[in-house]
Amino acid sequence: VTALGLVLCISCLLLISVWRKSHGKGQLPPGPVPFPIVGNMLQLDFKDITKSFGSLAKSYGPVFTLYIGSEPVVVLYGYEAVKEALIDHGEEFAARGSLPIIDAVNKGLGIVFSSGEKWKQMRRFSLTTLKNLGMGKRNIEERVQEEAKFLVEEFKKANGQPYDPRFILECAPCNVICSVIFQKRFEYDDQKFLHLVELLQENNKILNSPWIQVYNFIPSLVHYLPGSHRKFLNNWKKLQTFIWERVKKHQETLDPNDPWDFIDYFLMKMDSLFMDYLDPTAFTMENLAQTVSDLFIAGSETTSITLRYGLLLLLKHPEIADKIREEIDHVIGQNRSPCMKDRRSMPYTDAVVHEIQRHLDLIPSNLPHAAKQDTQFRQYAIPKGTIIFTSLTSVLYDEKVFPNAQQFDPGHFLDESGNFKKSNYFMPFSIGKRVCVGEGLAPMELFLVFTTILQNFTLKPLIDPKDINITPIATGFVCVLPPYELCFLPSL
Repeated sequence: VTALGLVLCISCLLLISVWRKSHGKGQLPPGPVPFPIVGNMLQLDFKDITKSFGSLAKSYGPVFTLYIGSEPVVVLYGYEAVKEALIDHGEEFAARGSLPIIDAVNKGLGIVFSSGEKWKQMRRFSLTTLKNLGMGKRNIEERVQEEAKFLVEEFKKANGQPYDPRFILECAPCNVICSVIFQKRFEYDDQKFLHLVELLQENNKILNSPWIQVYNFIPSLVHYLPGSHRKFLNNWKKLQTFIWERVKKHQETLDPNDPWDFIDYFLMKMDSLFMDYLDPTAFTMENLAQTVSDLFIAGSETTSITLRYGLLLLLKHPEIADKIREEIDHVIGQNRSPCMKDRRSMPYTDAVVHEIQRHLDLIPSNLPHAAKQDTQFRQYAIPKGTIIFTSLTSVLYDEKVFPNAQQFDPGHFLDESGNFKKSNYFMPFSIGKRVCVGEGLAPMELFLVFTTILQNFTLKPLIDPKDINITPIATGFVCVLPPYELCFLPSL
């Protein structure tokens, strides 16, 4: 009886705590009643959080509250709510929400998971530097074109035999970002480079596992237990070691009159005469290493997954691949490489590239935001520090804008005359102040790589296209794709 009474007392205290958080500074959005200690965790499907969000939105509307333990999390579902938060209230929700597994390695540094003035300075510097590098001696488009040619040569080595493209499609975008950050591309048989790519792949799988979702919800408990998070943290240390080696070499060879890449520009900024006007804690060696890590991972892993998914979709829909080849033959031919100017004359291919990204829905719940201050959002009061999840799935799969949204259909981005049609609902890179810094580079890579591959090969599946499975294995932090093989048959 005493034990039962103690449990009831603790439960009551926790419920009172939750009630105070819901009503202390105004009312939070509605949501399911949380359980003591675990909050609403037992009501979520950790293998497919977006499915859980969709079900809850039907019950509680486009703005609702969940509790992770005793902490409230506000979820925004649908275009109007997402746009209102990230555009109309962009400044109030510009802080980055916490993901404990990421906090364990980045310490609030870098460009992706930092906040405040440090984040503003780092984002401004990164955007300016990437722009300078794109307009420099050897622009980014040329680097992507070069890497696409290396990809073609690698595929030719398979001699039309069954081939698993997943690893090499990780290497290609990784090399593009390496050329921007390190002014160096690596051969596909470079052992140090291959090990680096393996680390990225392994960490992506771990990051999307249910175990890491649990870690993010109760880190104080899980951190000290055995589990895949330990492998993740160890892999991260190895990645940092690789980056520090490159930084040290740059320090030895830096020519302030002739900066070559992102690291050179950062080192020059650290030595700038104008440092008095900057936050001295922003431009440090530690922040350099973390920012490079962020650009490296964001610029390679996301594009790699999209390329792999795109090929999988084209295998399942060979009629779409045939239409792209027709456009390539008409606009580009076989005597030169594709370039970005071609995109304006290739509306169908442009629509396919957009539809691949929409259908993939790479980061279903977006990266978490947080309220910078107490904020009035619609009729609700959102306390400072509250985590905000914006469901990109609910926008990219809105049936009102994309009829039969579950179907892969380039017509979602074509008008009645066959011209490319833009959509405000296309936001795979998010929107607002936290939009991905790679939103310009990724579409370029996707267009140039896909057109170069289809200019040189016919894609042959090993099974009937109707039987090809395109469903992601998991949809946690980002999507994890099923394995597959295909034959690259050289074009005649």
